[in-house]
Amino acid sequence: MTRVAIHGAAGRMGRNLLEACIDDPAVELAAALEDVGHPTLGEDAGVLIGRAPLGIPVSSDPSASEFDAVVDFTRPEGALALVEHCRTAGTPMVIGTTGFTPPQRARVAAAANEIPLVLAPNMGVGVNLLLGLVERAARALGDEYDVEIIEAHHRHKVDAPSGTALQLGEMAAAGRGHRLEDRSVFNRQGHTGERARGTIGFSTVRGGDIVGEHTVLFAGSGERIELTHRASSRMVFAQGAMRAAIWLPQQPPGLYDMGDVLGLSDT
Repeated sequence: MTRVAIHGAAGRMGRNLLEACIDDPAVELAAALEDVGHPTLGEDAGVLIGRAPLGIPVSSDPSASEFDAVVDFTRPEGALALVEHCRTAGTPMVIGTTGFTPPQRARVAAAANEIPLVLAPNMGVGVNLLLGLVERAARALGDEYDVEIIEAHHRHKVDAPSGTALQLGEMAAAGRGHRLEDRSVFNRQGHTGERARGTIGFSTVRGGDIVGEHTVLFAGSGERIELTHRASSRMVFAQGAMRAAIWLPQQPPGLYDMGDVLGLSDT
């Protein structure tokens, strides 16, 4: 049985992770972690999510418990602080946090030289299947089809476009033999002129309690193709994170994604 720590346990996603961890017979909740000064510190993790007490208080000290893997859904600064702890302790880490800057992402990649680390903006099985479909479609359709990526999330999400939207853009660009940074268009306002051939556009929606929706639109002359994934519950991400936490301790140091976890990387 894999002993798992949840970092960001009191957040919206963290509470789903606690539930997924408690309900999965292949894992055992070993620690519930939050930032120093967080109001839930000391509260029982089970009570936190409306369950029976587990005897596991929310803590800010990752060294106070022993675990086989830690799952992080917080913000980049908090995730990076935990990366350094895991790097020193030799603990595998699953990161679902998004919004990393390129230098921050480089720090994560450097840590993966010493510990096994899964970095994935979306842990859902369906979205990871979508990534492969987008790459195949982009390769088949080529630059004659314009690509637009439309994503929608709840009003509390702080980064845009979503990490999943960016990953979808990367796959679309890779399918065409390009780099996303050379083809992406994030802002359109005023007199923009005609669309440049081969560009990949992004549109962002923020509102209400939308869990997560992503559509990749291939618009050609006389037809369009839309590939869409809609998540109706955060639990799909939490369950995927548990799969990653179970898989990761058996792997050598390296930077992995959910395609590796799910065995999709070579498909």
